Amino acid sequence: MSRQSHRPAPARPSAFAQYRALLAKDLRQEIRTREMLTSMVVYALLVLTVYGAALAQVGDAIEVVAFAGGLLWALIVFTSLLGLNRSFAHETESGCLEGILLAPVDRAVIFLAKATANLIFLAVVECITVPLFFLFFLSGAELAATTPLIVLPLVVGTVGVAGVGTLLATMTIDTRGRDVLLAILLIPVIFPLLYACVSATSVAFMGVAGTLGTFWTSLAMAAAYDVVMIAAAWGLYAFAVEG
Repeated sequence: MSRQSHRPAPARPSAFAQYRALLAKDLRQEIRTREMLTSMVVYALLVLTVYGAALAQVGDAIEVVAFAGGLLWALIVFTSLLGLNRSFAHETESGCLEGILLAPVDRAVIFLAKATANLIFLAVVECITVPLFFLFFLSGAELAATTPLIVLPLVVGTVGVAGVGTLLATMTIDTRGRDVLLAILLIPVIFPLLYACVSATSVAFMGVAGTLGTFWTSLAMAAAYDVVMIAAAWGLYAFAVEG
């Protein structure tokens, strides 16, 4: 028997090493092309322009504050749809996804890396568009002292959208009309999360005395949704990516 046959098989990378490599791949790809971030920011600016035209006749800024939470989350959800649709564009166009699936990589790690990348991209876009939302529509309003609390539902909601959206984007990756199909699937599935986040954000904007309990209740509902749905997505991702 040759000496070469006694060489031990190369060790399989740890789950963390796999996660780090996949996440770095997505981040490097986006830094190099900027396709996803650029399209999301441009789309968000277009939505803000439409908001501006629709709200041009609203003279009292207080009226805008009353439904600013819904407007903000509509902006986030629609922008997220565009980004999630683009999240697998490189893998499908270059055949990279098939290569990843042939490699000894845990499917749950693929989900975690892709969801983390989507979360980072959504967070970057929100850091740009949320201040613009305030500038365009709330600069003349007298905001409540509780307004900074909107950061909490934004974080919790974005985590849920990125996690659930990654699973659904994977399921629709090879379907016709995947852009429309993803919207049809995502919006009903995240409706409980969206409802809770809009409620918490609206309470934070309005700052009405005695309603802070509603804020924390809605935030807890959104967090519970994240835990349950992301755990389900984690468990189901192997079936979705190989289906």
